[in-house]
Parts: sequence; C-alpha cells; structure tokens
Amino acid sequence: MSFLKKLFSKKEQPIKSYDNFWDWFVANEKDFFTAVKHGKYIESEFFDKLSPKLAELKDGFFFLTGMLDDNTAELVLTADGNIKNIAFVEELVSEAPKIEGWKFTALKPALDIKDVTISMAGYKFASDNLFFYADEVIGYPDEIHIRVIHSDFNESNKAEITNGTYIFLDNMLGELNFATTIDDLKIMGKNDAEKELIPIEKLKSYLIWREKEFIEKYEGIRRDTENDNYSSFKAELPNGNPMIAIINADLLNWDSKASHPWILNIEIKYDGKNNNGMPDEATYQLLDQIEDEITSELKDLDGYLNIGRETADSVREIYFACKDFRKPSKVMHAIQQKYAHRLAIDFDTYKDKYWQSLNRFLA
Repeated sequence: MSFLKKLFSKKEQPIKSYDNFWDWFVANEKDFFTAVKHGKYIESEFFDKLSPKLAELKDGFFFLTGMLDDNTAELVLTADGNIKNIAFVEELVSEAPKIEGWKFTALKPALDIKDVTISMAGYKFASDNLFFYADEVIGYPDEIHIRVIHSDFNESNKAEITNGTYIFLDNMLGELNFATTIDDLKIMGKNDAEKELIPIEKLKSYLIWREKEFIEKYEGIRRDTENDNYSSFKAELPNGNPMIAIINADLLNWDSKASHPWILNIEIKYDGKNNNGMPDEATYQLLDQIEDEITSELKDLDGYLNIGRETADSVREIYFACKDFRKPSKVMHAIQQKYAHRLAIDFDTYKDKYWQSLNRFLA
C-alpha cells in the first residue's frame, strides 16, 4: 500500500453515479490490474485515469493501492481522516461489483501491531518506542484524552515525531477509529509524562472499552425539542455590523449533551454589503427555506438537534448536535448541490461531546 494520491478535478466523460463509476472501472480493470502489479507505469496508467473519474463524483477522495498477493490487487478508498467524506467512501465501496483479481476496501484498515513499523525523517515508530496513557478531565468524564509518548521526542524534532506518530496510529487503529474515537491527542516525550506509561499495543483495546462504555451509557437517549425555549442574542461586531443569534436555551443546559457528540456547523454566505452585513428580505426567506429543508431531513427524534443559528457579516451559521456524522454529511452534500447556483454553502462536522464550541451562547 505504498501509493497515496489526492484526487483532483478533471472532467472527461461525466461520471454522475456510483454505477457509472463502477461500469467505467470494470471496462478498464484489466489495464489497471497490470499497472498495479508491475508498478512501472502506475501513475500514468492508473492514478491519472482513476483520479479525475472519482473527482467527478465528489471531491475529497484519496486512495491507496497495491498487491495483496500475486493474483489480487487491492484498492483502498480513503477520506484521509476527513469526517465529512467518510460516508461517501463507504457508500462507493458498498456499491462495488465483484471483480476477479480485485479487492475493494473502504477506509484504511487497522493493521496488526506487529506489522506496524514506520521509518520517517530518521526516526522509527513502533511498539518498542511508543507508549500512552489517558488523562481524565474534571467535568468531562466521557471525553477520551490520550497522551502518546515517543522515546526520542524533544522540542527540536516535535514536528517530525508528531507527524510520524499520527501515521503510526492511523495504521494501528485504522482510519475510522483513529478519526472518531479520540477526543484529544497530544504527542510528548517521557520527561513530560505525568502518569505511568502503558505499551502502545494496549491502546486499541482501551479505546474499544471506552467506546462500549459510552454507547451503553447513552444508548436510546432522544430529545424532543418542540416545546423548548429559545433565547435571542444581539451584539455589535468590531466593524460596527450587527450580529443576531437565536439559540435553543434549553438544549444548551441539557445534562445529556454527550449523547449527541457530533457538531454540524453549516455556513451559508450571502451578499449583505448593502445591508450592514445582514440579508435582505428575499435572502432571509431563502436562508429560512434552506434551514427548514435541513431540519426536515435531520429530525430531533432521529438524533439530530437544531441548536440554533447566528447571522452576521454576510454569513449565516447553523448548528446541529448529532448522534452520528454520516447522515448529516449526505444531507448537506445534497443541499450544497441543490443551491450551488444561488448561495455558497459549506459545512464542517467535528466531535465535541460537551458542545464546548458553543459555550459563548450560554447565559
């Protein structure tokens, strides 16, 4: 699995669906297999052909490829740890046909710790020089804060050791687990460690135990927001423009926030330069229409809570707390495509079990 390449945009024959893509792949798979097996012309005969076709489906795909054995090539499609693209990678691979001589894998899989040794920038990353311990944070018992210790870490090689350790953990834990199970990660040297060091090979089982405990604690918790109370906030920005926010006050004081640990932050840009950064009436109605469409797809009783919105400086931001990250990504991608000709819409999804990123709205 030695080849990694970011997919880029280049349109030739349009690929508009997963079926289109796999039909195209099947028509070319023999040439692709030869390119992977021999490796000599893999850039021109595989990467340069595969990349633009995948990019026509959606940006943000990455891939790895190599031979599993003499007769089987593997294509690993990956989001490179980007949470909002994981669902699309999984969907694409789930639609893959069975092709003799090929194995298709969604996201970089976890490897046996015995098989994970990485050499980078003159340093080794392996089970004999990496250790960890978990920090407990008062007031935030469900958060998982991991401290990883590398024997050779110091301030002068901090960037190299941190980068190599991240790659090691990505391979040891697998892309999905590494991207979703750790709330806070710090890399340090032995002199900075404050607890007894634990062999790195025990990290995977520790995270499995914490995740199981978390799921059992919050399983089945749902929230009906129909009768919640809302607060409005008004402020003046440093540039003199107004800021208006409407926030579900009851939700912000809820004692089970961690049951909805994923924050969906939606950003919609509009032209407010002639109205002190605020939308005109037609734009205001369009923004509300978009929010209503999102809320109709992401319902509270299904695990998606509309916390509120903030409008200022030609941007409306909408905040949801979610049980999972996959459906919000799909809903927002569809919304982006629907309104691409009218407004610039972007979104981010990140884990924040106690919604600390929204503390500024607490009274």
